[in-house]
Amino acid sequence: MKYDYHCTVSRRGFLAALAGAAMSASLPPARASAVDERRIKVAPGEARFSGEDGPPAWTYNGTMPGPALRLRQGQPVRITVENGLDEDTTVHWHGIRLPNAMDGVPGLTQPPIKPGESFVYEFTPPDAGTFWYHPHADSLVQLGRGLAGLLIVEEAEPAAFDRDLFWLLQDWRLTKDGQIAGGFGNMMDASMSGRVGNLVTINSTVPADLGVRAGERLRLRLVNASLARMMALRFEGHRPVVLAIDGQPCDPHEPEDGRLVLAPAMRIDIVLDMRGDPGSRHAVIDDFYDGLAYTLTNLAYDKAFPFRSHPLDAPLALPRNPLPEPALANAVRQEVVLQGGMMGGGKLASVGGMMGMGMPGMNGGAAWAINGMSMTGDGHAGMAPQFTLERGATCHLTIRNETAWWHPMHIHGFSLSVLSRNGATVPHRQWQDTVLLAPKDVIECAFVADNPGNWMLHCHVADHQMAGLMTVFRAT
Repeated sequence: MKYDYHCTVSRRGFLAALAGAAMSASLPPARASAVDERRIKVAPGEARFSGEDGPPAWTYNGTMPGPALRLRQGQPVRITVENGLDEDTTVHWHGIRLPNAMDGVPGLTQPPIKPGESFVYEFTPPDAGTFWYHPHADSLVQLGRGLAGLLIVEEAEPAAFDRDLFWLLQDWRLTKDGQIAGGFGNMMDASMSGRVGNLVTINSTVPADLGVRAGERLRLRLVNASLARMMALRFEGHRPVVLAIDGQPCDPHEPEDGRLVLAPAMRIDIVLDMRGDPGSRHAVIDDFYDGLAYTLTNLAYDKAFPFRSHPLDAPLALPRNPLPEPALANAVRQEVVLQGGMMGGGKLASVGGMMGMGMPGMNGGAAWAINGMSMTGDGHAGMAPQFTLERGATCHLTIRNETAWWHPMHIHGFSLSVLSRNGATVPHRQWQDTVLLAPKDVIECAFVADNPGNWMLHCHVADHQMAGLMTVFRAT
């Protein structure tokens, strides 16, 4: 069977039939009011990786992934989250520049949502783009048991695409009998590459072919919601063009070597002009890990005549969001250094001066540090800021990876203007909330401290965050 993964926008009638068994997870449309009201219940449920009965899991509104929230840029939203689990939870609206009290970090920005209780999140999304939501309490377990959902903030004017699709990419560590494996937070995962799974899904389903038609133009929103798996996607026979990274539009460009590198928490919006022959099939391959390449899915062309004979003649660039431009000449310089982890020789790197705050399953220890200090877990009251910025100041931030492992570093409350990598200027005017550092990488970036509060900066490999690769900074 051919699936059209989350065909959320269809601009022409013929596409309705092509969608076939498309899975729709959008919440009901907002009522015509000043505030967009939504409700989400967190509760035990079931994973249906193959479309049939599956293992116990945790869900938002009974679905995996959670409902796709489509919001409007500049329209206030009020989202009531009810906790039906037997443990605390929160929701972090990943990538949204919102008030600190709505950021979803237990202890640091809000009390955790206790079992049977609710919390109301209210914010006005300033940026259009592709974002997502997930817990920030017991993150490793709650993400690993299924809690994740897409959040799209619509552009004011619809862009010229025939279809707007999304792939929320996850991997799962399953036992031989198909259950979600336990053992979260073991030291081997925590000190090395994290909990990489043995099943990869698209929108929580085992991938089948994506049905397409020659001549159409797709907008494809790629979201890596894995705990630890890095991905590098190649679309055989096609030339994807990157439109946005982490929800922020960039100069349209083809990715280096045709590979779209997605670390956990990252998003990339691409445009695909379908130039294959009717009836043909083209693999989408993930080859990030040497010697472990696999076919994620296939683009399966309908045998019908091409929808159009020439590529759509419409501009690709998306409208820029209202991000404050850093004033680099007067910037305050700060540096964070990533330390620790298992080294090539099998020994834990020295991170002298670490102050572990304890973590269940880690025997109170820590595997990682930032600037010699380790903060473990999900966020706590009283976390001492690494540095403080005056409101409105430009911060020129250097992130230095002294470890032997990859780290996607995520900043809360802001987007980073990415300036350089290992001394080379980063092109395409890229803004990101999650920057991927290879071993020994040094990244220079900048942002304006216009959003007051205590904000987290952490690795989004969940094991790494929980085992110490996390810090806090303050904007006054």
